[in-house]
Amino acid sequence: MGSNPQEGLLEPMEFEHDPSSRKKKGAHRPVFAEVFQLEGESVDLPKKVHLLVNPFSGKKKGRAVAERVIELVKEAGVEIQSSYSAYSGHLVTMASALVVGKNEVIAVVGGDGSLSEAITGRMLLGKKGKETFAIIPAGTGNSHAHDLKLSSVEQAVEAMLRGHRQALDLARVELTEGLPGATGEPMVRYSHNLVTWGLGVDSTIQAEKMRWMGPIRYDVGILLAIMANRRRTATLTLDDRYTTDDFTLFLVQNTQTGGSMLPLAPGASTDDGLMDIGILKKMGRRDVLKAFGMLKKEGRHVFHPRVDYHRFTSLRIDTEEPTAINIDGENIGSTPLSMTVLKHAAYLMRPN
Repeated sequence: MGSNPQEGLLEPMEFEHDPSSRKKKGAHRPVFAEVFQLEGESVDLPKKVHLLVNPFSGKKKGRAVAERVIELVKEAGVEIQSSYSAYSGHLVTMASALVVGKNEVIAVVGGDGSLSEAITGRMLLGKKGKETFAIIPAGTGNSHAHDLKLSSVEQAVEAMLRGHRQALDLARVELTEGLPGATGEPMVRYSHNLVTWGLGVDSTIQAEKMRWMGPIRYDVGILLAIMANRRRTATLTLDDRYTTDDFTLFLVQNTQTGGSMLPLAPGASTDDGLMDIGILKKMGRRDVLKAFGMLKKEGRHVFHPRVDYHRFTSLRIDTEEPTAINIDGENIGSTPLSMTVLKHAAYLMRPN
């Protein structure tokens, strides 16, 4: 971000229509970017796997998934060491305590939030060399694994042991710890997936109060947030430009997929040195419902007249009062928020 940012964001990015797709909600499907801009590299079988497990992920199936991973890795003749988290945030400290050697992999059993914690724990050490991570999807939100086309434990282990090593961008995020009302301290997290502000966070906070409803609670949470139609004013700064306005939602993405496997960012690539943001400007209830309907139809929300799409290397969100922030599927902090993109800050194993 420049020292003297200018008022007014640049012209938003425009998407091409995919004419081979059927029109839904008045628009064709957008042409999606490649998930990877660069080709990954072949690597030798890892010498060791450091397995970090969130046993509470998904429907508390993390431990069972980990047992299968251990079995498969041992069958491949690779050393594996496992450890299990006991509470939210524990993987940050567990990851920072690992002693990781050359040609070793840090694998995470869990969802996007679990991988975020593990990456944060390693990045906070300030190591110079890039480390290699692997995802074993077992959470309620497996957005990054979806972009990698990983749907089973066997696929994920095969990618970890014999796949390609891919450069991965990360975002260094500074914010206030805890949701609004908490007297939190400044904190730093590293995001590999998404950062959300506005209606989307409000809906997940509502959903957490209705866990007894099961997965449908997310749809109910979104509906309640839309009906509340809260006013959300913020100053958004992208690189050297800023704007202050009423907004509905910011969808800041490194991956293309977000919560509930929604195609939030059709233009995102995880190794292009940029993050993407979908800006849903102030809307009435009818427009919000239409935009979410278009979003669910293969990312057509990018053609909604009240949605702008940008790419950036630095971002800042300022609000008069603290407002909630979701990082990689976890409601963990509040504004003010500042973000810097770190190009190729780590490696991630993916299928061949």
